[in-house]
Amino acid sequence: MKFKHIGIVGCSAPGAALCYQTVCTEAAALAGEKYAHPEVSMHTHPFSDYMRFVEAGDWEGVADLMLSSAEKLARIGADFLITPDNTIHQSFGLFRGRSPLPWLHIAEEVAAEAGRLNCRRVALLGTKFLMEGPVYPARFAAAGIEHLIPEEDERKRINRFIFDELVEGRVTPQAREYFLKVIARLRGEGCDAVGMCCTEIPLLLRPRTDTDLPLLDSTRILARAAIKRAAA
Repeated sequence: MKFKHIGIVGCSAPGAALCYQTVCTEAAALAGEKYAHPEVSMHTHPFSDYMRFVEAGDWEGVADLMLSSAEKLARIGADFLITPDNTIHQSFGLFRGRSPLPWLHIAEEVAAEAGRLNCRRVALLGTKFLMEGPVYPARFAAAGIEHLIPEEDERKRINRFIFDELVEGRVTPQAREYFLKVIARLRGEGCDAVGMCCTEIPLLLRPRTDTDLPLLDSTRILARAAIKRAAA
């Protein structure tokens, strides 16, 4: 099978690494050949550059970084692009029309998967920027799916776990216990699935082991959509 060349615009390292690993390990089943996977290229600016803009609410600055990566990946032959970072998708509308290549949108893919699983109300977990931002609400609404976010104090603590631990590749029992406590509360409010909409949360929560609710793994959902796109 001849795959298209996937370009990955990285942001934080663990999520980008998990996305890359998923593409490279799961494509073989579609190709019907052991070890087969698409050509993959990745470019990422320093995470600190992204965070300066994100924390300042400068989404134009984030867009410029993403567009810079897109241009580099286009020059080395990528056919289309993905970014395994939910938060920076807030900048999509600021540069998408100027991008040299087409993109898959992580929230659109997660919403499609939630629809496929007949989810009705999703507990949306991620950074505070993501949970309080516009990336997912419109995509879930378009798919006829409701969503709930944690309460303010919960959002702050989840955000600390993400930036103090998960983006550095650290997974602690305390973080897992807290996430599961929040999930249990949101389940009591009618959530029938959990949106792991920070690309590092899949490092923390284990399907069927930690909860029997469906876990919408945004990192792997995006990677699998990219595999299918590359094979088309």
